[in-house]
Amino acid sequence: MVSAVIFGCAGYRLSAEEKSFFAEANPWGFILFRRNVENPDQVKALVSELRACVGRDDAPVLIDQEGGRVQRLGPPFWPKYPPGAAYLQAADGDVNKARELVRLGARLMAHDLHELGINVDCVPVLDVPVPDAHDIIGDRAYARDPQTVARLGRAAAEGMLAGGVLPIIKHIPGHGRAFSDSHHDLPVVETPLEELDAWDFVPFRANSDMPMAMTAHVVFTAVDAAEPATTSKAGIRLMRDHLGFGGLIMCDDLSMNALQGTLKDRAERSIAAGCDMLLHCNGKLDEMAEVLSATPKLKGEAKQRADAALARIVRLPEPLDIEADRARFFAAMDGRFAAARGPDVGEAQAPALA
Repeated sequence: MVSAVIFGCAGYRLSAEEKSFFAEANPWGFILFRRNVENPDQVKALVSELRACVGRDDAPVLIDQEGGRVQRLGPPFWPKYPPGAAYLQAADGDVNKARELVRLGARLMAHDLHELGINVDCVPVLDVPVPDAHDIIGDRAYARDPQTVARLGRAAAEGMLAGGVLPIIKHIPGHGRAFSDSHHDLPVVETPLEELDAWDFVPFRANSDMPMAMTAHVVFTAVDAAEPATTSKAGIRLMRDHLGFGGLIMCDDLSMNALQGTLKDRAERSIAAGCDMLLHCNGKLDEMAEVLSATPKLKGEAKQRADAALARIVRLPEPLDIEADRARFFAAMDGRFAAARGPDVGEAQAPALA
């Protein structure tokens, strides 16, 4: 049976040890990072290798391809796409125009991914930053108000779906109010529930029909004073009952330092809280083995949600004139976004390759 987990891998091709481990573990899917990307032919070959290990041609292969600071595929083989905040800027604040640009940008990114066999993208970011919050979200957010984020996030999801790629809304129920980076520390948000409901939760409720969501490693004291949303039964219940999200819920990366305890503990608590799917990104075999020891088989409602998500992948993507539409997109953006600065956000590290 399939295991309810998504794993990363170490490099450009799979080692014999990785092939053996993945064949035995049979994870639901895989996730790629920049360390796994050399050129188009190599990525295609790696994607094929991963699926061959589990014997499923439709096994999900994920990537974080937002644009801006979070773009695993980039020049010289793929375009440099803008961060979320650039769209509204390029549209001079016109939300309808920005919506068209966001959808087109997502459709173009979906084309790039589809060509490689990648069928899931960890977008859109539905977090709404508040003043003085940590810059881990920053310009990754489409806007600074929840209604606009909800509209532009939906446009991104629609562009992905039209291109044959599943979107993952993140980071449910919201990371925009965090004053620390959950890759390194556990953010604690003490905002009253009424305020969260009127601001942070709005984009997630508005996009509750999407196939997949990724949790926030953030404590919301109004929901659960002790546990981050990922490992909180009350937090997952809020996503299901209050926000109305009926799709597959996957945790954010278990190796992030916001979570406490061993990897086995983190995995067990995430599943016990109600997450359908675990995620471990750094490609370290010993860590993956530990996560696997606490990973259930994919069955029951979790399997139903996973199957329903995969059923949303269109077999024939919406027509696209790639050269003309790409030229139109970048002309409309008019160079209004800067190259990424600093480290790639969320780039999980793996052991050095021999």
